[in-house]
Amino acid sequence: MKEFYILESWYYFLIAAIVCYFIGCFNFAVLISHIKKKDIRGEGSGNPGTMNMTRTFGLKIGAINFFCDVFKGGMPAVVGWLLFKDYYFAGTDVLVSDFARYFFGIMVVIGHIFPVTMKFKGGKGIASTMGLFAFALPCEKWWYFFIAFVLLVGVLIYIIFTEMGSMGSLIGVSGLSIFQGALFFVRYGGELSNGWVIAIFMILFAINVLTWAAHRKNIVRLFAGEEHRTSVRKHKKAKVD
Repeated sequence: MKEFYILESWYYFLIAAIVCYFIGCFNFAVLISHIKKKDIRGEGSGNPGTMNMTRTFGLKIGAINFFCDVFKGGMPAVVGWLLFKDYYFAGTDVLVSDFARYFFGIMVVIGHIFPVTMKFKGGKGIASTMGLFAFALPCEKWWYFFIAFVLLVGVLIYIIFTEMGSMGSLIGVSGLSIFQGALFFVRYGGELSNGWVIAIFMILFAINVLTWAAHRKNIVRLFAGEEHRTSVRKHKKAKVD
C-alpha cells in the first residue's frame, strides 16, 4: 500500500468530479424515448426516469432504461476503486478507494438529478444510486454483490405487491446505504473522528438526501393518499409501439 498526499494530488478528484458529473448528465431515458419517436419529458409525469419510461413504453423498455442507468451509476465507482485501491490517505489508515468510489458515484447522481445539459431538470437518481451500491459493494468482497442483489429483489417484490414504486426504491437506497455504512463503521470504528472517515459517511448521507429530496413530491402525495401506483404486472406489455 502507498501513501496518498491530497495536497499534492487533489486535482485527481477535481477532474473526476467534472467527468463523473457529465457522465451523470447523459440521460438514457431521453435518448431511448427519442429513438421511440417521443420525448419522455412530455409524457406521463414528465420525469426522465425508469418509472415514467415503464408507464409510457412498457416493462421491457423500462428495464432497458433501468439497467443503462445502473451501469451509469456503477461503473465510475469501479473505476474509482481500481485507480486508488493500492493507496491510503497519508497519516491515516483510511483507504482512498473507500472515499473515491462513493465520491465518483455521488457526482454521477448529482449530474443525473441536476444536469446542466437539461437546465438542471433531470431524473430522480434511483437507478443510478442503486447501480452505485451494486457495483461499489462488491469492490470490498465479490460476494457482496449477492447481498446487494437480494436487497434489490426485495425492493422489486415490495413494489410488485404494494405498487408503491417510489417508496420501494427509497427503502432500497436507504437499506444499501445502511449496509455499506455498517461495514465502514466496523472498519473505521477506532477513528470515527478522522476527517476522511467523516467525509465518507457524509457522502453516504448526502446520497440519501439527494434521492429522498428528489422524491419529495411523491412522499407528499403518498401521505395524502394520492401517490400514483406502479403496477409491474400492468406494464408487462408496452402501451405504445
